[in-house]
Amino acid sequence: MAFEVNAADQDRQLTLIDENGNEELFEVLFTFHSDDNDKSYILLYPAAVDEDDEIEVQAFSYDADEDGDVTSSDLHEITSDAEWDMVQGVLNTFLEDDRLSGDDSAE
Repeated sequence: MAFEVNAADQDRQLTLIDENGNEELFEVLFTFHSDDNDKSYILLYPAAVDEDDEIEVQAFSYDADEDGDVTSSDLHEITSDAEWDMVQGVLNTFLEDDRLSGDDSAE
């Protein structure tokens, strides 16, 4: 499986609006492209979380504009179990690799 994590995504934010019209600000964890699916994916987490809170990561496929920018209207729900499994695998790799996640507390 080929994927590339875009480390430049740190410090980017996106506002999502739920089905009730509530807005929530999210931070971009990272983006990556899957050559197998020929799709790009974005992983987000709520901006308003405390350090001790468990973080729920949201994942979507997306279509960026010609400048590479993404808005909430460019996001697409992931409906395939195979895609979810692939995204979960990439997330696990990201979390386990201190060089990608930025965790300097490795022993």
